[in-house]
Amino acid sequence: MFNFEHPLKMLKHQTLKEVALLAKEDKLNKSEIRRLSYKIIPGPKAKYRCCIYHERAIIKERAKLAAGYVPSGDEYETLVKLKSNQMLYVIPSACDRCPIDKYRVTEVCRGCIKHKCMEVCPVNAIKIVNDQAYIEQDICKECGMCSKACPYNAISEVMRPCKRVCPTGALDIADDRRAMIKEEKCINCGACMDICPFGAISDRSYITDVVKALKNQKEIYAVVAPAITGQFGPGVTVGQVRSAFLQLGFKGMVEAACGADAVTVHEANEFVERMEEGQGYMTNSCCPGFINFIEVMFPDQKDKISSTVSPMIATGRLIKKAKPEAVVVFVGPCIAKKTEITNPSLKDAIDYVMTFEEMAALFDAYNIDPEGCQSVDSNDASLYGRGFAQSGGLTAAVQNYIEDKNISIEFKPIKVSGGMELKKTMSLAKAGKLGCNFIEGMMCSGGCIGGPATLVSMLKSKPQLVKFSNSSEGKSVLSNEKLKDFDGVNLER
Repeated sequence: MFNFEHPLKMLKHQTLKEVALLAKEDKLNKSEIRRLSYKIIPGPKAKYRCCIYHERAIIKERAKLAAGYVPSGDEYETLVKLKSNQMLYVIPSACDRCPIDKYRVTEVCRGCIKHKCMEVCPVNAIKIVNDQAYIEQDICKECGMCSKACPYNAISEVMRPCKRVCPTGALDIADDRRAMIKEEKCINCGACMDICPFGAISDRSYITDVVKALKNQKEIYAVVAPAITGQFGPGVTVGQVRSAFLQLGFKGMVEAACGADAVTVHEANEFVERMEEGQGYMTNSCCPGFINFIEVMFPDQKDKISSTVSPMIATGRLIKKAKPEAVVVFVGPCIAKKTEITNPSLKDAIDYVMTFEEMAALFDAYNIDPEGCQSVDSNDASLYGRGFAQSGGLTAAVQNYIEDKNISIEFKPIKVSGGMELKKTMSLAKAGKLGCNFIEGMMCSGGCIGGPATLVSMLKSKPQLVKFSNSSEGKSVLSNEKLKDFDGVNLER
């Protein structure tokens, strides 16, 4: 039904699907989860790891996490429910322990006489062996002084992928060399999950909760991110996805881009007010990963974050206003959205967050193929609202609104995406050296279409997003007739 870019995505899909089927059949227990691992890994030969027993152990822990249980690795324990608001977990059996020494002397070493690497080493970890420098890894503290001192750049730095991409330093290495997540520093952006070549880091799932809501025939509405274009097949339209939701048992589907238009208006007006008050700059608030990043890394800049809700929250509140008893499920590419709905001030909008990966598995579990569905189209949002899915989309929307309203306040934005670039930008902003008055920050490189829980790459999905955005009848933010529906909807975080 679905095509996967690599085996890891396929295995995750299979696991999520089987967990959904167990929940559908009221068979979600320890023995069935264990049996599930044999179904996915039948053997007799291993495909990905050293043996089928290792592969099955990983699938079992992945299934436990998907079902909302701790992936502890203990064969004999009872299933323990996840309790914290943490969304990313290391699956111990899946971690390769990456046997990588951070600093290594390469063949470029000339065995020079000055031995600057030895001189600067604070723990005397460098020796000369056979006329070349040698690092004793048991002594090395990985300070990097030797690498900086070498005139030949002969000492290379190699960092674990998960640790390298973590923007807050939340990834650490345990005594047994397995990766570990320091929850107090984790912003649940999903960068580590996306980069790990072994799929050792995964996210908790609400898939069983959604299945339960379907079984209980709840009035369920989907709020879908505009990044959904192209996720369920290159020719699958958003209208076909809408039809698939209806077949699944959802009462309706609303584009989050509709909320994006309302957010644009509210955030642009907020920006004007702040600039009139003489504030130096303001950041966007549509990306929960970016908000979490500022709160962890730049807590003294929290007051610069816009007080406007995200499009997801805006759209969820719109639905709840009309249907107070509705169960609202957001579907998107983002892990941090799962933490956003746990915020006490935002819990009134969205009940569950599902990723594109999880939604594909749910469709598969119910034998629904979006590609075979009739298109049920609507016109929820403007060109600019749908453009929120890519970096620069929010900025373009605010610029469009400011121009249409003839606002005289100078709008000097900067568009930044990706952890490392955000760190540089926020450091400059804190020092008062940025030279702009609005920061559009997106945690994922390229924006939401580069999110960690997408089914297809940004390279493939971006052209379809552009096509979908351009198909909108509304060519300006204010042209969206549904903006009036947000009258009386609280758009403050």
